[in-house]
Amino acid sequence: MVAPMTQASLSKRRGQGEDSIYWDASKNRYVRAVSLGFSPSGARIRKKVTGRTKTEVRDKLRELHRQVEGGLRPRRRYTVEDALEDWLTVGLDGLSARTVTLYRGTIVKALREELGSVRLTDLTAADVQKALTSMASRVSTRTVQIAHNVLVRAIRQAERDDLVGRNVAALVKPPKGQGGGRPSKSLTLEQAVALMTAARGTRLEAYITVSLLTGLRTEEVRALRWNHVVAWIGGQWEPVSEAGFDHEQLAVFVWRADRAGGDTKTPKSRRTLALPRRCAEALREQRVRQAEDRLAAGPLWQDRGLVFASTVGTPLDDHNVRRQFRVITEAAGLGTTWVPRELRHTFVSLLSAHDVPVEAIALLAGHNQTATTELVYRHQIVPALTRGAEVMDQIFG
Repeated sequence: MVAPMTQASLSKRRGQGEDSIYWDASKNRYVRAVSLGFSPSGARIRKKVTGRTKTEVRDKLRELHRQVEGGLRPRRRYTVEDALEDWLTVGLDGLSARTVTLYRGTIVKALREELGSVRLTDLTAADVQKALTSMASRVSTRTVQIAHNVLVRAIRQAERDDLVGRNVAALVKPPKGQGGGRPSKSLTLEQAVALMTAARGTRLEAYITVSLLTGLRTEEVRALRWNHVVAWIGGQWEPVSEAGFDHEQLAVFVWRADRAGGDTKTPKSRRTLALPRRCAEALREQRVRQAEDRLAAGPLWQDRGLVFASTVGTPLDDHNVRRQFRVITEAAGLGTTWVPRELRHTFVSLLSAHDVPVEAIALLAGHNQTATTELVYRHQIVPALTRGAEVMDQIFG
């Protein structure tokens, strides 16, 4: 005879579809199985949560239900390292080889060491803060900032793919790291004159003159083409390769950079800059020198249309440029600690010292906003008030 069901027994019975909970001696844990519906193939999707106590299991199950109801599809063992790897497969498109190497070899490696094994759904803002603070004790502030940015972007991708509910890394402010690296500096006017004097007759003469007197980024100088060096004739710009240099107004179209994809760093970086007279003269001589290189190279010449190229017309290697540049700085009595990008810092410094306002400097340097100019070049900015090529003509004659 079947015993009648009492009210007590009815209250203990689970409703249809409720999650089961049991003790698993092999795991020494409480286990609770939950059904999350069906896959596209019709198979039931079941997940298990475990804990030392029933309360812990219930809490985990409640969180799992919350994620599912929010449209998430969490993977049981999807870690921060998995998120970083997934981001690396698609997040590096359009970046330069140097940046890709930095991200893969330095940034992601450091993040793996700090957070790689943490499940993404378990990651907290406190975990991220602790990891970045640990990194800050041994790397530069810039590296910490890049690491934070990479982590935010990797989790954002996981968030887009419904693998996590929120981006906890975006809630964290990266700490300051070590001083790291060598701070950029600028030449004084006397040093700049000495440098251009030492560069006379060398293969880098025009490269140095244009970099110093226009403030172009090194990757913009290396990508400059002859059809982007122009003269104003009859109400329009004409390439000097056709029009020649004997015109009142010359300029350069800064429309390209030696970066992945060939575009400039930002939209504001695309700009047209008037050329100081010394730049125009240096480029005229560069044109002659390159014609001699073309004749000497014969069939080996590769015509890429570059203003600054190797002896066979191929793009300049930045390492070779730095090496040649140090030879010239040493000949100028400046030592060998300078690098070409500091010519851009010198450009900003000289303009600021001659009362050019920061708003005008930002436009000439191709910055999106004056805050960038003030932050990056704050040690070269002084209170100010005027403009670019004219000021350089006044300075250098």
